[in-house]
Amino acid sequence: MSMPTVAIVGRPNVGKSTIFNRIAGDRISIVEDTPGVTRDRIYAHGEWLSNTFSMIDTGGIDVGDEPFLKQITEQAEVAIDEADVIVFVVSAREGVTDSDEKVAQILYRANKPVILAVNKADNPEQRQDIYDFYSLGFGDPYPISGAHGLGLGDLLDAVVKAFPDETGDVEDTSTRFSLIGRPNVGKSSLVNALLGEDRVIVSDIAGTTRDAIDTKFVTDNGDEFTMVDTAGIRKRGKVYENTERYSVMRAMKAIDNSDVVLFVLNAEEGIREQDKKVAGYAHEAGRGIIILVNKWDAIKKNNQSLHDFEIHVREEFQYLAYAPMLFVSAKTHQRLHELPELIKKVSVNHNKRVQSSTLNDVLMDAVAMNPTPTDNGKRLRIFYATQVAVAPPTFVIFVNDPELMHFSYERYLENQIREHFDFSGTPIHLIERHRK
Repeated sequence: MSMPTVAIVGRPNVGKSTIFNRIAGDRISIVEDTPGVTRDRIYAHGEWLSNTFSMIDTGGIDVGDEPFLKQITEQAEVAIDEADVIVFVVSAREGVTDSDEKVAQILYRANKPVILAVNKADNPEQRQDIYDFYSLGFGDPYPISGAHGLGLGDLLDAVVKAFPDETGDVEDTSTRFSLIGRPNVGKSSLVNALLGEDRVIVSDIAGTTRDAIDTKFVTDNGDEFTMVDTAGIRKRGKVYENTERYSVMRAMKAIDNSDVVLFVLNAEEGIREQDKKVAGYAHEAGRGIIILVNKWDAIKKNNQSLHDFEIHVREEFQYLAYAPMLFVSAKTHQRLHELPELIKKVSVNHNKRVQSSTLNDVLMDAVAMNPTPTDNGKRLRIFYATQVAVAPPTFVIFVNDPELMHFSYERYLENQIREHFDFSGTPIHLIERHRK
């Protein structure tokens, strides 16, 4: 099931970023009392009552001659177009303004569920004096305070209730994977090579692929896959066109809805700084990852070329040490026959569970070989561990004091787990908890 998307929109300086940060649980958006600070859409995940969703913070929609106003308006309209539910934020301090009315006109045309949030209702009088906002035509307003977290529970109840009903959908048992990378690394050519037919436009012009295109296929041995091709992800400062901004968001959603991500590098061009940021999206999302080095046929090689290039990639992407690497060519189909089986293996590892008894045997042996660290004469004690989640595999380790777990020792424990269980292709998370 795809993750619902919530767009937070409104005129400038009504507190959209404050609400976004409060729900996301982190200061992701810049919060400042200057209209137009949030120029680009900013993405994060939110969770309420066991419902996980994507959130988009947008620049304010307004009229006038302020700098970046046209771009901000375009960004907000694209976010509205992509959203399943829209949270329309207004200000209790200023009441209904002409700009609020204009935003409302845009939202009428969107034909999406709209939840009206009256922000900055910090005191009881403001929370009660909200009747004027009924004139905007979106039903009951929800008085909230983004700064203090007041009323957000009722607001999120309404948001979750408005999510699309997907209970009737047939469960998709295929392995979902997406291709990500900066523009023009050959993602669309790889799609065509894997499918054996030209279903996606292939061009040497960066950014040809504007949308994410889901394609199902079955291999000769009966394995089912759903492949998502995505538009290239560019640096924020170089994302100009409205349609291209839209494609970046579709790429982010494709990562969220994938089991495995194929991170594509261009062997001819080598590694660019933007490659690291693109790979970071998938790593932070906790997806299974395979590194594909495309256009390997175009490289002048010797006996050391593949080894040297792999060492270089590993040095540049140290946080992807768990990801297998495959050198391929969309043009000659070199090694592409190995890809379906590798995707399947990574997907299995991404969803793997291990028995608690075996896991604890491994950890106790690890502690025996390399004793736990001490701090000011106090030694870390590991009592036991258990796996609490998959996709990615997540383990809780109960200890006497989580503060004593040095990051280097945590990395040592992760390496020991990987050495005994095959988690290639997937990140694993270790969480320390105090045993009460």
